[in-house]
Amino acid sequence: MSEEEIIIPVLGIMLPIIITLGAFVMIVYVRKFENLERMAIIDKGLTPDLFKKERSTSGALRASLLLIGGGFGLLMGYWLDEVFRMEEVAYFSMILIFGGAGLGLAYLIEERKNKSNS
Repeated sequence: MSEEEIIIPVLGIMLPIIITLGAFVMIVYVRKFENLERMAIIDKGLTPDLFKKERSTSGALRASLLLIGGGFGLLMGYWLDEVFRMEEVAYFSMILIFGGAGLGLAYLIEERKNKSNS
């Protein structure tokens, strides 16, 4: 058994573990430095209102309409494949078309919401 035959399975097991631990450590350090920054602002006598985030539903709206569009795209791709025997091209094209339409609809809804607020 060569050295290369041993290394590849070990990397296959260790790589997901290392990536997961790295992501966890990165999140912990980002939170730690945000907290240190807030504490420094409080020590100077200022209010940490800069860090208050407004709750926005635009991300959830975009994601939900993208997934709904992707679902309709899969459905239409299946229909095109069954009726016209279009194979894989029907699935990919319909997912992209309906996903884009979902994102366009999300944009229109956000613009209408922004106009009514201002």
